[in-house]
Amino acid sequence: MFSNYVNLLPHDYSLTQWVVLCICAVCVGLNKTAMPGMGVVVVPLMASFFPAGSSTGLLLIMLATGDLMAVGFYHRHAKWKYILRLLLAALAGMAVGTVVVRRISDAQLAPIIGVIVLVMLAANYLRGIMRQDYSRLPHHVLFAAVMGFLAGLTTQLANAAGPIMVIYLLAMNLPKFEFIGTSAWFFLIVNWIKVPIFMSEGRITAGAIASDAIMLPLIVAGAVAGLFILKKVPQKWFNIAMQIFAATAAIKLLF
Repeated sequence: MFSNYVNLLPHDYSLTQWVVLCICAVCVGLNKTAMPGMGVVVVPLMASFFPAGSSTGLLLIMLATGDLMAVGFYHRHAKWKYILRLLLAALAGMAVGTVVVRRISDAQLAPIIGVIVLVMLAANYLRGIMRQDYSRLPHHVLFAAVMGFLAGLTTQLANAAGPIMVIYLLAMNLPKFEFIGTSAWFFLIVNWIKVPIFMSEGRITAGAIASDAIMLPLIVAGAVAGLFILKKVPQKWFNIAMQIFAATAAIKLLF
């Protein structure tokens, strides 16, 4: 009976792929409302079980949906001056990423995603050991331009700009709710701009949209569950586990 149900689903995925898609949907919900940085786990996981190009399209739909919920929770806490500082450079980075992704194949994109995730994990590690020095970073337009460009480039290639935003917003010394609200609005704008671009590149198809529509209840469940789980699990040990898992998946993509 279950196999008959699988055959009725809107895309020809294996059972394993559907399980991975479900896990990633829950993780996206958690990432958007309570656990920034969890997206770095989802990117290599998706790319490990789906063709690299289509994995980014499937993931983008879920991320864009999660952004709507994140903004719904935290829209009043956004600091728009930080968003506006990043946007122009982010759009430039997205333009470069669009040119790059149209010149490479899925086989070439998979290791690129792996490298991006490993670099982002290293950046997260440096963020942890250098946190006390963030107050010394200049609030200079060049710093925002560089971070914005990198965010745009990595999000266009692999939906992997989360750690860059974490580093930038921590450098701005934003309180927790303003941090999440600012990040939520930035990614809402960027990810919804990317949707038609990904469609034109063939990374988002009608089948992918239908598949992700089935995941919507799991994204919502993850978003709601994250608000409770975060209170119970020590963040330090959770982050360590997630980074080890993401690094393992990213290394797999390299080979």
